[in-house]
Amino acid sequence: MCIINVGRSFGSGGGYVGQAVAAKLGIPFYDNELISKAAEENGYSRDLFASGERKRSIFSASSFFTSGRMNLTEGAYVNEDLLFKAQSEVIRSIGEKGNAVIIGRCADYILRDLSCLNVFVDGPEKYRIERIMKAEGLTESEAEKLMRRKDRTRETYYNYYTFGQWGHASNYHLCVDSSILGIDGTAEYIIDFGRRAGLIP
Repeated sequence: MCIINVGRSFGSGGGYVGQAVAAKLGIPFYDNELISKAAEENGYSRDLFASGERKRSIFSASSFFTSGRMNLTEGAYVNEDLLFKAQSEVIRSIGEKGNAVIIGRCADYILRDLSCLNVFVDGPEKYRIERIMKAEGLTESEAEKLMRRKDRTRETYYNYYTFGQWGHASNYHLCVDSSILGIDGTAEYIIDFGRRAGLIP
């Protein structure tokens, strides 16, 4: 079984790196959209994870649960801890099925009892800002503000639910700067490292 969990700073291209890793290994890839699809298969609405990494205090349960799970009634409210529990169920289901590359969502923590390769993809701020400007059509100032806001949101979310430190080397098997080798080269480097570590067959 091969499970690779990829954390990433905003603008680093970590999602693309994860997608490239999955393509090269020929295994399923799960980003926010595909995790939402998996949530549907487990009886949840896609909207459950639509706001995924944004900190919101309450959500309308009737909007998120389509199959009467957890006996929630119309108009009830579910806090973010319950949503994280639901998210964990979905990611556990993905991990237990076998091979997968999973992007974000605290998957490294949720699947900590399984044999996984945990990676964090980062890059220099200038490199990330330039990528964001190009991808989002923003000015340099706008891109920097978006980068900092997204990073802060991801850090807050990860640290709260994992009791760890987002982006801190001690939480991962490998931290890599995607600006050095590019998307494809970084993916190949991760695969080589995983095989040398015995975490990728």
